[in-house]
Amino acid sequence: MPETPDLNQQIADARALRGRYLADPHRPGYHFVVPEGVHAPVDPNGALFWNGRYHLCYIFQHEGKHYWGHVSSVDLVHWRQHPPALAPGDGDDGIFSGGACVDQDGTAVITYWGLGQPDGICLATSTDPQLDRWVKCPQNPVLPSTGGTGWAQTPDGRVYGTADPSAIWYANGRYHMVTGNLLVLQEFGQKRKQAEHLGDTVYLFTSDDLVHWEYRDEFYRSDRAWTRDFEDDMCPDFFPLPASPEGGPPSDRHMLLFISHTLGCQYYLGRYAEDRFHPETHGRMTWVDNEFFAPESLVDPAGRRIMWSWVFDRREKATREASGWSGELSLPRLLWLGEDGTLRLRPVPELERLRYNERRHCFSVGPEKEVTLPDIAGNCLELALEILPGPRAECGVKVCASPGGEEETVISYDPTGLLKIDTRRSSLGEGPKVVEAAPFTLAPGEPLFLRVFVDRSFVEVFANDRQAVVRRIYPTRPDSVGVRLIARGGAAQVPRLRAWDMMPSNAW
Repeated sequence: MPETPDLNQQIADARALRGRYLADPHRPGYHFVVPEGVHAPVDPNGALFWNGRYHLCYIFQHEGKHYWGHVSSVDLVHWRQHPPALAPGDGDDGIFSGGACVDQDGTAVITYWGLGQPDGICLATSTDPQLDRWVKCPQNPVLPSTGGTGWAQTPDGRVYGTADPSAIWYANGRYHMVTGNLLVLQEFGQKRKQAEHLGDTVYLFTSDDLVHWEYRDEFYRSDRAWTRDFEDDMCPDFFPLPASPEGGPPSDRHMLLFISHTLGCQYYLGRYAEDRFHPETHGRMTWVDNEFFAPESLVDPAGRRIMWSWVFDRREKATREASGWSGELSLPRLLWLGEDGTLRLRPVPELERLRYNERRHCFSVGPEKEVTLPDIAGNCLELALEILPGPRAECGVKVCASPGGEEETVISYDPTGLLKIDTRRSSLGEGPKVVEAAPFTLAPGEPLFLRVFVDRSFVEVFANDRQAVVRRIYPTRPDSVGVRLIARGGAAQVPRLRAWDMMPSNAW
């Protein structure tokens, strides 16, 4: 078939767009980016291992409405684009967050918050080998909002949320699902001043057939010692944690992973019994603001629990629109239960296949000194460091540093008990100038093991499998590519340092 002028122009436009993206110094190379356009929100959703592949959906916008994009991978690193999994129509006007599972008959099932009149919890199913074709449930919404957007009431006056459903799980012969509470918190806790509806919670429903759902009760009670009364629980994800990063059988602890819109991603660990969740510990994954947002996870055939989050693009709106792209996810990370009953996390090992051009070093860093690494520089790197801090030393590494220090991002362990990313001098231009500080303490004599991923506008750091911090940075200088070791308040030894350039895995 001969090419038409319109097709030739589309091809030329595609080449021009690809060239524009490749030349952008802030567009990530190996963190997933929505392929085209400026998008927000970009919650990851519907994560599922199916027919030998990892499938991941995400919210994007088209013609003013919300859709679910869909990608798949065999290695968690390189992603293939699919047609959108869900689009407005057939009973809803837009698609918000939800999860995915496989039912007892082997059918893939998506749960989502369908916008419309009424809005509510909706389902879609697929048996397609590629999950390219999804069919919405004719009974949608299977849990409609009856009082207002995102909430409903039972005949006896009990209130529950009809937004942000979790993935469905099967237990004790029935299907189970929880829903988020933001709209209940706003309407009843804040507007109507009903104290029992303040704070975070989710609502439990059970079903025999996935269509008819029975409201049971609040799934757990939040504690003001852990969370604040203005925090909600949305994008909930509930599952048993494995006892190892390699997966295997689940442990005896469950995790409820969620966000509050004000303070971002967080979690509870606890026990699940008799259709109730009993939190025992609480933790956060973002501290200074809500930049790490909207988590989603899946379990693979080995039993590994793998999660992603949307990480906000903090450039100004006009800058994002001028660049033509926005909407990025964190690196996939493994979650498991430590022997002490606390959360463990690390990046998936599949990322190692992007490494090339390895360099190895060992160093001593004197107090109040910096060591520049002349053969390690760039903005698409991985660093693996073992550091032995002096008794009172704050130590770590600077990345994306200009020769004169006009721009630099500082990653450090503070012996007062913090893992920090300092972005106050990360850019002479845009981006928050803050210190993200996560609770983290080394035991006496314990080395500090850092994994640092630099990906243009991403800095993602993991420490000793116990903590992680993530920030976005937007350096303006082309020479802001230096790497330096630092020590303050004492000396530090770096017996092992490995560095790699990282091969971009995004198509462009």
